[in-house]
Amino acid sequence: MTNYSNECLEVLRLLKKRRNVLLSGPPGCGKSRLLNEVAYAFENLPVRSTQAPVPVLVPSSPVAIPRQVDTTDDHYHNLWPAESRTDRKVFRTVFHQQTKNREFITGLAPLTNGQSGFRVISGTLYRASEHSKLPEGTALLIIDEINRGPAVQVFGGSIAAIEPEKRLKEDNTASESTQFFEVIDPNSGEIIEYALPSHLYILAAMNQADTSVEPLDVAFLRRWAPYRLTPDYQLLRSHFSLEENGNPLPKEALDVKDLYEAAVRTLEAVNERIRFGKGKEFQIGHGIFFTAGQIPATEMSKALEDIAEVWSYVYEHIEEVFFGDIFGIAAVLNVTSSYKNHPFKFDEMTFAGEPRIDLKGPASINSTNIYNLLKAVVGE
Repeated sequence: MTNYSNECLEVLRLLKKRRNVLLSGPPGCGKSRLLNEVAYAFENLPVRSTQAPVPVLVPSSPVAIPRQVDTTDDHYHNLWPAESRTDRKVFRTVFHQQTKNREFITGLAPLTNGQSGFRVISGTLYRASEHSKLPEGTALLIIDEINRGPAVQVFGGSIAAIEPEKRLKEDNTASESTQFFEVIDPNSGEIIEYALPSHLYILAAMNQADTSVEPLDVAFLRRWAPYRLTPDYQLLRSHFSLEENGNPLPKEALDVKDLYEAAVRTLEAVNERIRFGKGKEFQIGHGIFFTAGQIPATEMSKALEDIAEVWSYVYEHIEEVFFGDIFGIAAVLNVTSSYKNHPFKFDEMTFAGEPRIDLKGPASINSTNIYNLLKAVVGE
């Protein structure tokens, strides 16, 4: 039995119950990782135990040796969407500003190779739906960056049809509540009425902190079961082999654990201030500290270099979130506190007869000054 994360198992449970799940959370919280994990789990249905349960002694039970014993395999098997279906397939797409309804459902596209005319194409949702209508078929449709494209236009008439109670029945026949919408039949080219099957599951992800896109329509959002990821500081402490304590940070980093603890506390402090200043969706995820296949450095010089590099991404994120707001940036960096010897300071000047304020800091953040900066941002 493969070990899956609690997040993965919860998303599978929501998919089974609600059919449509929307992942959200700050950048770096593991949305892409979770999408991949759920996709793998969906395609690899746990094998149900074929052996009869063996009665065992249970002293706490009213019956010392109960006749019915649940197995671990059965427990996991029953969590999976469409656990009785064996033809399991994952379909993937990524929304962007140019994504069209025809690419998602069906529509006309011009012929290529210099030919004139058009052809009907089958979009990702349509292909996933058709697979789910097979006798043993079930499909998981993954949509990444769903809010980067015109989601409402892309879904078109299928918006209401994705709701669980408006799907087709198990045998693909319609019920009184089934919602139909018009599509171009890829086989005949005719406009037909279409409905979505019961065993089609849709998992989407979005980054709410992306200020370059418009918020999703409320009527669209209510058709999804929400699942939110947040920065996980305990995961970071586990990654760095740290034990949480309330001790003040030492004046100098004596070993790598002092440095890593300062880094984790800095992320916590920065996120807390961003949450107050802009909102929780603009925080920074713990994933900013993770590099594929890389374990934490044990040598101090290398650890200092790694954390200094991470800080450059943290600072860039702060500047982007508070673009044009010097005082907002300063507040997140803790410059406005009474902390002495902060490496960042306000620089007052006069320009064209008007007073101006700028925020000045070190020319570069490197292994020689990163620890002092972290202490200043935390305020210890």
